[in-house]
Amino acid sequence: MNEVHRPGAGAPAAREEAPRRYYAPRGGLPGQEALHTGRAVFTEAYVVIPRGVMADIVTSALPFWEQTRAWIIARPLSGFAETFAQYVMEVAPGGGSERPEPDPAAEAALFVAEGSAALTLAGRSHTLEPGGFAYIPPATEWSLRNRGDGFVRFHWIRKAYESVPGLGLPDPVVVNERDIAPTPMPDTQGAWATTRFVDPADLRHDMHMTIVTLEPGGVIPFEETHVMEHGLYVLEGKAVYKLNRDWVEVEAGDFMWLRAFCPQACYAGGPGRFRYLLYKDVNRHPRLAPPGR
Repeated sequence: MNEVHRPGAGAPAAREEAPRRYYAPRGGLPGQEALHTGRAVFTEAYVVIPRGVMADIVTSALPFWEQTRAWIIARPLSGFAETFAQYVMEVAPGGGSERPEPDPAAEAALFVAEGSAALTLAGRSHTLEPGGFAYIPPATEWSLRNRGDGFVRFHWIRKAYESVPGLGLPDPVVVNERDIAPTPMPDTQGAWATTRFVDPADLRHDMHMTIVTLEPGGVIPFEETHVMEHGLYVLEGKAVYKLNRDWVEVEAGDFMWLRAFCPQACYAGGPGRFRYLLYKDVNRHPRLAPPGR
């Protein structure tokens, strides 16, 4: 197996940074005295799932996963976002799965927010700690176990891989964010940067997972309107995010789900960094007919 680390992996960051901390849900349930009014919204163009609604009673159990529960925060919906599913997984000590993926056509990306996960991928063993990322090609055997004393909480993104004649499958990737130098966006002086887990020039990949960082006062300075669907899980900080016609306040633990062409922009007001885990579909022609035709 060829493990791939994107160019720049291992390069020193431009400045000393604070230790990474990633928000992960804990569950629980509001008391009977709580108000119903919150920030959750589902529109024709976007969804906001605030961290406060990720309660115990909205989790799912999954076949062949032991001592595990999942918050399923995105799934393909006809007429909305159709390319991916995203879970926040919580694995208790001793839990995990030897048969995690039921669909051999599915590729996956994992990102660990808390705890230490023992990942076996294509016959090789890895330890994924906070900031750890793994890309799993379709039809690749893998398993994951929590061999520690605390919970493991991680993101699991699943997508039906879109093969292209003449392009092989991507290679597995195992890397940690701390070993990747963020790429500043042009003309931003580092106020807006992207941490890329795979090489963006590798067209074998049909999806990207990245971490976007905006320093206090940093902005996405125009309304992005594009063909890619998005899942954005806020790992750290707070900001106001433009979604279609609305400015929405978001904070660590919130999830935003955008269909294609939904206008978006952002202003990070501080006091700390604003960071989110970003999914997008890339590098493929739009389908002109439903699958199977």
